[in-house]
Amino acid sequence: MNVAAVPQYVVEAAAGFRNCPPGHRFNLYLEIWQEGNWLISKNGKADALRGCLALGDAVALLQALRARQKALAEALPEEQHQIIDAVSTAPFATGLGLEHPVDNGFAFLSPYGLPYLAGSGIKGVLRQAANELRDDGDAGMTQPLIDALFGQELQSAEARRGALTCWDVFPQLSGDSLVVEIMTPHFGDYYQNKGTPHDAGRPNPIPFLAVPARSQFRFVVTCDPARLPAGAHDWKGILDRIIEHAFAWLGFGAKTAVGYGALAEDTAAAVERQRVQDQARQQAAAAAEAERRAQLSPADQELEAARLDIAVLRSAFEAAKAKGKYQPGSPIDEQRLKLFQQAVQWQGQTARREAVALLREVIKWTGWPGNKERKQQFQTWLRELES
Repeated sequence: MNVAAVPQYVVEAAAGFRNCPPGHRFNLYLEIWQEGNWLISKNGKADALRGCLALGDAVALLQALRARQKALAEALPEEQHQIIDAVSTAPFATGLGLEHPVDNGFAFLSPYGLPYLAGSGIKGVLRQAANELRDDGDAGMTQPLIDALFGQELQSAEARRGALTCWDVFPQLSGDSLVVEIMTPHFGDYYQNKGTPHDAGRPNPIPFLAVPARSQFRFVVTCDPARLPAGAHDWKGILDRIIEHAFAWLGFGAKTAVGYGALAEDTAAAVERQRVQDQARQQAAAAAEAERRAQLSPADQELEAARLDIAVLRSAFEAAKAKGKYQPGSPIDEQRLKLFQQAVQWQGQTARREAVALLREVIKWTGWPGNKERKQQFQTWLRELES
């Protein structure tokens, strides 16, 4: 009796491979053949595919790959990278033309064994989207611009690469699992040139793997500014138009003509990423400011802090004047008193002089306080600051 040419340790440890990445189970450890006769049972293909769905131990690997890609992209200057978060609105399939015992293959990236969308395929879809925008009358989408962004397709010495580079995409699977989809050709004899199409033909369900809808896709596109033509420095805005068209009309991967591979922008993920980036920029700016201030002399540090306090009263003063006539007891009174109390504590003459100049300007508009003791106190403080 014929048996599969598989090492005995693989046969004995088959159950141990069920937690490995789905690509390994699909390509290396597929449990499909009937023991002894090298045949596939009637439902063997679909049953075998169901054993390749879960990510298993590869969940952490996928998260690490996505995190590494994100970190590498964000390490680039802001003007040299663009990250687009998307979510699939339909199942996504790729690599169906690859040879496999179930008749349809699937693109897994070796050695990780994880589903992916090749960067070269992404670039092809984006170029097609740009071509369609050009053909639809988008005045800004010219052929020289498309060639500059995506490279020339000429098979000659004139061919050159474009400014944009698309990275591979590793989708975050909804439910950490692939799904089994079914295609059902109804006119097999006709497609195989064995007869004319008719309704009496027997459909032939063919299972294949797919990434489920609601999975998350993160596109990373980098740009070499030196390759951009004049007038194309807003390459991110141009790319956004191209991406929008690709999401709405083209799709990614295989079987896009029947709705597979449709994506939409993941606005929630984009907002969260922008929040994190803004927070990181603010922290970096605060750290840089703290370091700069640490290099200042104590006198310069006091002068900077004093000018911030003076600016507070200046802002309140301008706001009060914009409202018209001064009203005793308005917020300007509190700000005026606060600056007096702060200024008499300062040691630097420059800060004290700037404070006095503003305080006299404010008093000229508001007048002296009606309270006699407060008026005497203000006059005493002014003499002290001017001494």
